[in-house]
Amino acid sequence: MASNNGTNQNLIVSFGEMLIDFVPTVSGVSLAEAPGFLKAPGGAPANVAIAVSRLGGTSAFVGKLGDDEFGHMLAGILKENGVCGDGICFDKGARTALAFVTLKADGDREFMFYRNPSADMLLTPDELNFEIIRSAKVFHYGSISLIVEPCRSAHLKAMEVAKEAGALLSYDPNLRLPLWPSAEEAREQIMSIWDKAEVIKVSDNELEFLTGSDKIDDESAMSLWHPNLKLLLVTLGEKGCNYYTKHFHGTVAAFPVKAVDTTGAGDSFVGALLTKIVDDQSVLEDEAKLKEILRYSCACGAITTTKKGAIPALPTRWWQGDPFVGVGTTKHQ
Repeated sequence: MASNNGTNQNLIVSFGEMLIDFVPTVSGVSLAEAPGFLKAPGGAPANVAIAVSRLGGTSAFVGKLGDDEFGHMLAGILKENGVCGDGICFDKGARTALAFVTLKADGDREFMFYRNPSADMLLTPDELNFEIIRSAKVFHYGSISLIVEPCRSAHLKAMEVAKEAGALLSYDPNLRLPLWPSAEEAREQIMSIWDKAEVIKVSDNELEFLTGSDKIDDESAMSLWHPNLKLLLVTLGEKGCNYYTKHFHGTVAAFPVKAVDTTGAGDSFVGALLTKIVDDQSVLEDEAKLKEILRYSCACGAITTTKKGAIPALPTRWWQGDPFVGVGTTKHQ
């Protein structure tokens, strides 16, 4: 199996969707008002895979793309970024998913999706590359692949196989309500696999959605705790993140930057985190080391907001020495 450094010893596998984001060339306008759009590869699990590879880790992507120009372009982008694509299959009958992403003046996003159905929704358990999944030291996924069959069954099977092979399960729900039949269905399905994950990252908005509370506090976060969890993270945008483990909890501050587009910031954060913990999971029990890793993750997330698009904005390990030098600049790919 090819990878970016010739070994799969510490392989991080991302499972789920990859798509094309179309981002307005002007911020703060509606889709109808946008004078034009920039084409940018995206999809949260793919973003994480590329974030890992760019930061020096070993990653693979498992998912389904359309057998069309966009699908083969996306597969090529994964390859160009050092991500193993042996887990990708192509569907001749469905297109690669598209998403139009509106950027508000503050860089936050609104989405309009085109997937009726898209190829990623049609991945079946029989199409999974179990060799790659069993090779994973960390297996990362979201919730979009839970929305419809057959992809939901493929998702559950992949999780099962990864866990049986000893992988650490990492979950970022990545809530996209417009894709779900209802908010109730989204909450139910997101929580249906909650107790399997050992690392979970949610945003402040997702915390509110899942708990039904408008409070972003320790009590609200800990209501989502389960016995199998090793680390629960609540990202707070420009306020940093809160972290919770079995033995300690706290907050890590964010890096102030001028946000252009927040798309992919959470995925960059997750990719940085997984790259650091895949080598030594004992850091999850050492608060000082964990805070250092989360500071690094916040830096990577902050850098990602300084450029439009998700994958185009993900930082590369260009620094030597202090990993936080240059945060707030656009000195990245």
